[in-house]
Amino acid sequence: MSLLSRIAAPTARHDVARLVSELLAEHPGARPEGPAKRTALPTGPTGLGTSAARITARRKDVEGTGVPELYCPPPLRDDPALAEEVNARLLAWAEEIGLYAGRLDRVRAADFGRLMMLAHPDTDDPDRLLAAGKCALAEWATDDYYCDDETMGSAPALLGAQLGVAYAAIDPAHPPLRYVPAVEKAMQDDPVRTALRSAFAHMARYADWSQLARLRHEVAVLFVGYGQEGSWRSQGRMPAVWEYLAHRQINSFVPCVAMTDMVGGYVLPAAEYADPRVRRAVTMASTAATLVNDLYSMAKEHHSDSVEFNLPTVIAAEERCTPREAIERSAAIHDELVRTFETEAAALALTGSPQLRRFLTGVWAWLGGNRAWHSGSRRYASTTS
Repeated sequence: MSLLSRIAAPTARHDVARLVSELLAEHPGARPEGPAKRTALPTGPTGLGTSAARITARRKDVEGTGVPELYCPPPLRDDPALAEEVNARLLAWAEEIGLYAGRLDRVRAADFGRLMMLAHPDTDDPDRLLAAGKCALAEWATDDYYCDDETMGSAPALLGAQLGVAYAAIDPAHPPLRYVPAVEKAMQDDPVRTALRSAFAHMARYADWSQLARLRHEVAVLFVGYGQEGSWRSQGRMPAVWEYLAHRQINSFVPCVAMTDMVGGYVLPAAEYADPRVRRAVTMASTAATLVNDLYSMAKEHHSDSVEFNLPTVIAAEERCTPREAIERSAAIHDELVRTFETEAAALALTGSPQLRRFLTGVWAWLGGNRAWHSGSRRYASTTS
């Protein structure tokens, strides 16, 4: 992460929070609650790559979670009724296709409908939010079933084969006719593949072909990240911090963030999404959102019998620091990424298309909604609490 040439970069001055409020005011259903909540000013250089060079005061824990206060916008709306409606529909779908059979209470408690409501404030349509929720839940089920949860059958030796077949659920295989029944049976016999195919079919009601191609690409990259983590598990190896951070860019919330315009009802042109400057901003924001996941999932993973990977654990192993110091350093990295996104997204919003401005606004809103959901979701609570 360290970029020494930027170690003396000035503090970001662009206020995307104000831009977000102004832009979202144009779209019904989004009601900003106030400016981004800011932590204390840094006591050293700022800019990408400088978190390790700053000496900061110890942060206050938020809500007794053990997670430090983070530099992140607040959620732009909170509509419990809409969240409940989306969650109920998502649970009904999961039950219908046999996803998380016998474990739906865990899915209900996680309240993924609330995440969709918080993260996509520019629509009040429960079916659009449901489409995004189905895609997200199918992606996370892929992780649980194939990668992360031994009680659901995950095994590193099977991971590559399972992911390869699962990809055919979103980018259909076209074998000679005599093999089509076997492919179809493979899709129907596995709840993850069924979920992926069903979720993409639902999103296709709202996305054009270029948007669906974008989503397929991001899920394929996510699968690469799942494979990388499986390799670490099979080797019993803790990655270096730089390797883990590169991994967290691909094993991240990028597929969820990529659906922002699909849920919002507009199309970000493919050329703008592919612009390296936009790609950089989107991946940094998604990495930061995933580091929130790392921080809030520590309690859950602490009670797992298997080797678990999160940024504080990796930092503690490499830098030989205390767990609390590793948490503080992880929070600093998160904040650095969010501040850099804030700066660069504001510049892009000033020069890009109206669709790009709205998309970057949606990414900023996603950061706030994601943080708010993690702080309250039982999915990331300790199993002994």
